[in-house]
This record gives sequence, C-alpha cells and structure tokens, in this order.
Amino acid sequence: MTPRNCLHLCIGVLGTGLSGLVAADLHFQDRSGASGIDFRHHASPTPEKHLIETMGGGVALLDFDNDGFLDIFFVNGGALIQSEDGLFVARSGSELHDRLYRSRQGQAFEDVTEQAAVSAANRGIYGMGAATGDYDNDGYVDLFVTGYGGTILYRNLGGVAFEDRTESARANVPGWSASAGFFDADLDGDLDLFVTRYLDWSLETSRACGEKIPVYCSPREYPAVASVLLRNEGDGTFSDVSREWGVSQSRGKALGVAFNDANADGLPDVVVANDSTAQQLFLNRGPSGFSEEALFAGLAYNEDGGSFAGMGVDFEDYDNDGSPDVVATALAKELYPLFRNEGAGTFEYVTRQTGLAEITARLSGWSVKFADFDHDGWKDLFAAQSHVLDNVELMEPGLAYLQPPLIALNRAGRFVDIGATAGPVFQASIAGRGTAFGDLDNDGDIDLVVGVLDDSPRVLYSNASAGESHWLQVRLVGGSSARDGQGARVSVRTTSGGEQVRYSTTAGGYLSANDVRLHFGLGSESIVSKIVVRWPSGVQQVLEDIKADRVITVREPRP
Repeated sequence: MTPRNCLHLCIGVLGTGLSGLVAADLHFQDRSGASGIDFRHHASPTPEKHLIETMGGGVALLDFDNDGFLDIFFVNGGALIQSEDGLFVARSGSELHDRLYRSRQGQAFEDVTEQAAVSAANRGIYGMGAATGDYDNDGYVDLFVTGYGGTILYRNLGGVAFEDRTESARANVPGWSASAGFFDADLDGDLDLFVTRYLDWSLETSRACGEKIPVYCSPREYPAVASVLLRNEGDGTFSDVSREWGVSQSRGKALGVAFNDANADGLPDVVVANDSTAQQLFLNRGPSGFSEEALFAGLAYNEDGGSFAGMGVDFEDYDNDGSPDVVATALAKELYPLFRNEGAGTFEYVTRQTGLAEITARLSGWSVKFADFDHDGWKDLFAAQSHVLDNVELMEPGLAYLQPPLIALNRAGRFVDIGATAGPVFQASIAGRGTAFGDLDNDGDIDLVVGVLDDSPRVLYSNASAGESHWLQVRLVGGSSARDGQGARVSVRTTSGGEQVRYSTTAGGYLSANDVRLHFGLGSESIVSKIVVRWPSGVQQVLEDIKADRVITVREPRP
C-alpha cells in the first residue's frame, strides 16, 4: 500500500484456520439451544386461514451497540382477534412481541427488548420483516419493521435503546408491507427506503378458499398493489416519492427486494420478487427516477414466458464475471429461477444450465442468498424452504409442506446440493421463512439465523474458518457517501488473477437484513493483490497487498 491511495485502513486479525477443510467437510452446527434465545414466532393460525398467517417472519443481524458483534432482531406476527367490531391484530401478550438479542461475544445472546424499546407491544401491526441502515448518518444502525397495518422506524439512540420515529419521520407505509431495504437511490449521501407491498388485502376482505379442503387463498384472488419509495430528506424525515420517481406506476405482488447496479452505470437499481405476477426491475435513471424494465431485460418471466411464485430474491454476481445476477425462490414444480447478467443489464434464464432445475424441482423456497460458505471464491446458494400450504399433502401427495433448508455449493457456475453432509438441520423438515446471513462469532465465515414460521429459529454456526481456505471481510465507513457504506462496489483481485465483486447492502433474501460487512472467500490465496472500492459519491480507492484472514475497515475520504 502506498501514500497515493490516501486511505484510512484499520486491520484486526480475527484468526486463521489450519484443519484442512474441503467441500464435503463444510458443516453447520445448530447452537439454537445454547444461544440463550428463547424467541418463538407466532403466526397465530386460525380456522379461517387468513393468508397473512403463512407469510412471516423476518430476521435482522445488526451491531446495534457497536461492540463489533452482531446482535439479532426477530419480527413476530400477532394474534388475530374477532370482536364485535370485526377482526383486529393484538400484540399485548409478551409472547407476541418482537425481540432483540444482544450478542455476548458472538457465543450467546441476551434479551434486551424492553430496554431497547423495540417490542411493538402497543402497535396493531402484524409483523413481517426488517431492514437495517444508518439513515441519519450518526454511526449507529437504525431499524425499520414492516407488517400488515403499518410500519415502524426505530432510530438508534447511541447503541443503548431505540426511539420510535415513525410518525415524526413520515415513515409509516399503510397496507401490507413485506420486505424493505435501505439504499441511496439519488446518491445524495443518505439512505432512502424501498418498501415492498404484497397484496391489496385486508382482514375485512379476506376470503375463504378451497371447496372441499380449506386452504390459504392464492395471491391471484387479490389485486396487485404498488410498492413504496421513501426519499430521505436529510433532516430526519422521509417523503413518499413513489409516483414522482416512477415506482407506483408498476403494480405487483411484491415480497422480496434486492439492490445492485444491473447495467454498470454507477446508479443503484432495484429487483423485486413478485408472487404470481411478473418480476420487476426498476432501473435507476438518475434525475428521471426509475423505469420498470424487467420484460425488456429478460427478468420478468421464466424460460417458458410464465410467472412464478417469487418469494425471496438476491442480486449478486454468482459466476464472477463482474456483473450482478438474479436468483429467486418459487413454489414446487416451478423451479428456482436464476437469471445470468449478460453484461449490459440484460439477463438469460439459466436455471437448467446451472443444475438448479434438478435440485429445486419439488422444492418451495422463501429466503435465498448467494454467499461463499466454503471460502473457495465462488458464491454458493442457500434457501429457507417450505410450501405455503400447510395441507398441501392432502391435495398433492408427492409434495411436502415442511422441508429442509437448501445449501448448494457453487462449482465454477454449477450448483451441487450438499445438504446430506452439511449438518442435521439440512435434513430436518421445518417451515423456513426469513433468514439473515453474517459472521456471528467473528471467525471469518458466514453463519445463519433461520426464521421458522410459528416456531423457534435455528441459529447455525459454520465451520468454514477451521479449514485451510482463506477469507477477507471488508467493513466500509462512508464520508460523502452513506455512513455505513451501503451502495459501494468492492472488487477483490488475488495474486492468481481471479476477481470477485460484492455490492454493499444489508437487503436481499426475504423479510430480512444481513451483516453489512462484505465477505470474500479466497481459497488458497493468502494475499489479496488489489482491492478497489467504488463509492456512491464517485470516489475510487485502491488497496494493495492485503493479508487474508482478517477484517479491514476502509474509510471514504472527504473532499
């Protein structure tokens, strides 16, 4: 590294591994019982089978107290209560509260919900998901919660507690919101909010479905609705610019959302997973706002021109060609769609070519994520799984409601299911929903917190750092750009000439928020020859000859 780089670089060694991990040895240990987490998600199912009962809930990984370890936030559902005035959502019982658990050095967690003031006990919101980002650029991560009946914006008060700023910040989104994500849509240095909305549905318009066997209604029974874009005004408030910026003109049945730069123009674009309608790609046109271009880009439908039950979505470069690709989950017999970016913001459907058709033919997925779980330099695939219908076996005996999670390793662009050897949880049938990804114990690998519908979560620790393969994590601190670095593009080159690209975002998957640190698996490479950081402000930084197996913090210089 030379003075011309003009960098502030903080390096802390977190450990290296020596045991010789190979692909077949990748294993996740379920430490849910020893974690100190006693949260249980409450969907509160009713005989009437209201569709909302089967859609939650989300998980967020965030270091809310800035101690260097990831804390865990769980979004709960609620109880549907019938009264003389009709159905309403109740959250008063402590078992129905959202929960925040503070990390104890990455090994166990303590419930700090009450002192942090994030229970949502007094809000009539049936909870869905969570998003994380430092919207006020004060160095502390803030929290946004979605659900049926409204949303909640929590401002972090110095890592001790949160303050509900929803009304004063004009951040309440009505209706049924699902996933959300912070991103700097207009590149002005503060984070805006994209909030997906699922259906034009309410407890009053909920209907019964199934002639002989009661079932949860298909989303086709309800009208589509527009998602919402909230612009950060830089003074602690947001403005709904959905119409002015071209978002509300395109309706859908939106569940998942992810961000990246689809066409390499330096502007953040938005991919939205829609259930039973065309998928959406909102291309950022700068001052002109966004235009929905999924059909022209080849992202709207599968290879047969049909829609699918898009639940979760991720927007990352799985084939290491420098352009972000799109993967989504779907229902059994639909196949999980994978769209390869051809380099100019157009996409090719490659589910069959990559082995995902064979793997996912009879699976139904929710959260999904590309991440390099085995540190070989290729982003692997995880999906939380379960059918949406809790009695699907009665109608289609070949299908299953409860399903194990999916983990598939990326072998130079083709995926191989390793669930049989990755740990008992990958043979356990659960109703997986939202999942958050990050390094819980700071040992260098990617751990998982899997939300389970109407059940307890699974806290899964990876053993990848115990092997010989190397890794690097990058933590970004913005100056002119957003403080937490979201929206920056980071490329890593190794001495052998290989290159990987990551985009800084906590969004992606389903209803959940991930570790803001960027993780790179390096295989046998112990030195990174070059790291290039392209900030949303346009500033570009270069680091050279960085040792592996550590976290580096890169700070954007102010002009």
